[in-house]
Amino acid sequence: MTDFPSTVDLAIVGGGVVGLALARLLARAGEEVLVLDEGRHGGTNANAGSLHVQMQSRFIRLYPEQVPALERALPLYVAAARVWASLEQELGADFELKRSGGLMIAENRAQYEFLARKCDRERALGLDVEMVGRADLLRLAPYLDPDAVYGAELCADEGKLNPLLANAALTRGATAAGARLVGETRVVRLAEGGSGFLVETSRGTARAARVVLAAGAGTGALAAQLGVTIPTKAEPLHMNVTEPMAPVVRHLVQHAERMITLKQLASGHVVVGGGWPARLAGEGTPRVERASILGNLALAARLAPGIAQARVIRTWAGVNTTCDGASIIGAVGPRGLFVAVPGDAGYTLGPLVARLAAQAIRGERPDFDLAPFDPGRFAAGAAADPLPA
Repeated sequence: MTDFPSTVDLAIVGGGVVGLALARLLARAGEEVLVLDEGRHGGTNANAGSLHVQMQSRFIRLYPEQVPALERALPLYVAAARVWASLEQELGADFELKRSGGLMIAENRAQYEFLARKCDRERALGLDVEMVGRADLLRLAPYLDPDAVYGAELCADEGKLNPLLANAALTRGATAAGARLVGETRVVRLAEGGSGFLVETSRGTARAARVVLAAGAGTGALAAQLGVTIPTKAEPLHMNVTEPMAPVVRHLVQHAERMITLKQLASGHVVVGGGWPARLAGEGTPRVERASILGNLALAARLAPGIAQARVIRTWAGVNTTCDGASIIGAVGPRGLFVAVPGDAGYTLGPLVARLAAQAIRGERPDFDLAPFDPGRFAAGAAADPLPA
């Protein structure tokens, strides 16, 4: 077992995409960084690798009250896609990243009109989106079933990557920069202690001058131990992957009304996800549901019949983090405590949120105004979001 440090300057709780990217940035800036990762929920390692930019209709349907916050955050999604591309170059790694565009499919006129309204709003907010009629859609994406599509919204900046390759590269990058990564380590208790914090874990207790909570859905419970309200929730979701097959699906495919993401990796594997529910078993471990397996695959095969005969070689569940639709970035509560939790589509936002959190931690001017993402917004009596809806 790796010796557990008794003291550290900065402890990051959570070794997912945010924690790894943040550790690399801070270590490169000369900070002494310890990353503690339980690895039980596996939000990052269970991710399907979609790069989302346009608003997901699933999110709009489930959380209509959170749409204004999501709209205000749309510039972050555009920037996040570009950060992923630059990160691939910085790390000298191949994530199999392709920004080949995203299609949100409508099966009828009502769905198409819903997407058109969404498209108008997103274009006004700076997204590169357009509506595509049925004939043009089938020329653009001939793998779609002509009888199952009416039209689509096309977002040029959306795409996909291989998260296993990206996660491995981020881990190497953080370690090479000097960050210390300790896995399979559960943070049991956080408390103020002296001029910093006591971080009690399943491997031992360390004193940390500063702590960053980047634990996704687990952030809220940890923050509560320090008297801070961060209302994160775990949303278990289901995914499938097929055997390799010849290139068929070029885009990230979503649906205007139903839960689906469909994409094909460079390896030929087709990844099918999109929000079908899983369940949390003992100790919060995500488990798949039979109904989600069947429903998810049936919808994918109906939209893209060319993949219908491919065998499913793996099905799994991961945990998405939900809150109020916006990221949570910055200092909060006791001096030295920071939060770094992406909004919806957290994997997409992960490296950008890490960059913004690093700027906040180091007192640098952030690339974006962080006021709408202030963790203090959840405190009793907190002021309303100053930005207009």
